[in-house]
Amino acid sequence: MQILVDADACPKVIKEIIFRVAKRRQIMTTLFANHAIGIPLSPFIKFVQTLSGFDVVDYKILDMIQPGDLVITADVPLAAGVIEKLGHALNPRGTFYSTENIQQKLHSRNLSEERRDQGQFTRGPSPLQQHHHQDFANALDRFLTKHQ
Repeated sequence: MQILVDADACPKVIKEIIFRVAKRRQIMTTLFANHAIGIPLSPFIKFVQTLSGFDVVDYKILDMIQPGDLVITADVPLAAGVIEKLGHALNPRGTFYSTENIQQKLHSRNLSEERRDQGQFTRGPSPLQQHHHQDFANALDRFLTKHQ
């Protein structure tokens, strides 16, 4: 099992949690982004920079994922693709996407996108709070304890 991170919009504090876990548990972790990001020196952490463009990072992750891998992302369509490829998807708030909830999440996302396209104001997610950092760390730890 490996961890793949959609790092373009991943909050710094979440990346720091991922870095600590990758080193402590010695799990291959790859961050993907279309711009350079700093990563710590570790044989367990690598970075792949993609070309700029719509969903280029998502397609690269979906190309590299294997069944059982974990993807960290807030991108609902990417999470749906991960689940379709028998992977696991965790968002930075500590909530797993699953076969049970992904259709509802896709529907909500698409509805918000339609409203924005029609000029209606829609709010995005609220900023991450301290409890989200802890929720993410706890969910990641529970998952790795069960699957590693």
